[in-house]
Amino acid sequence: MQSKATTVPAYLASLPPDRRAALEAVRKVIKGAVDAKIEEGMQYGMIGYYVPHRIFPDGYHCDPRQPVPYAALASQKNHMSLYLMCAYMEQSVETFIRERYAKAGRRLDMGKSCIRFKSLDELDLTIVRDAIRLTSTSAHLKNYVLMAGPNAWKKKATKKATKKVAKKTKPPAKKR
Repeated sequence: MQSKATTVPAYLASLPPDRRAALEAVRKVIKGAVDAKIEEGMQYGMIGYYVPHRIFPDGYHCDPRQPVPYAALASQKNHMSLYLMCAYMEQSVETFIRERYAKAGRRLDMGKSCIRFKSLDELDLTIVRDAIRLTSTSAHLKNYVLMAGPNAWKKKATKKATKKVAKKTKPPAKKR
């Protein structure tokens, strides 16, 4: 469920008190764990943590106008979500999270990068903090570029340019 909020404070203010308190606690952990190069803002209708264009000018390969995502935090319809791109791109981080939850005897509701939780009690903030600290901005970018491939941005730009040219050169529809 994407929010139309344009700032993090506005996003948080739009939430019910219990969800706001939970996301504020997770947000505090994330901000304390990421390195100084990562910025916070609204991205894709949720709180985003990303590598700004001043550090990686090419941006996100799917939409180069967007900075490269690092993590995100959202209130969904039936749960809250923490998206850790470092867990998606680096198997060792995903394994770290899963093993630490198992060792602690805690239930983990996790996809490839998304940890879902209904209350703050379900999320182990120490594990979250430690998982984030495993991947620096430079390591994240290195993994990201390797996964996207060397021509990811070039192909996207070429596809967009091709579509624009095709639209401009398309013959008008026949009238009946």
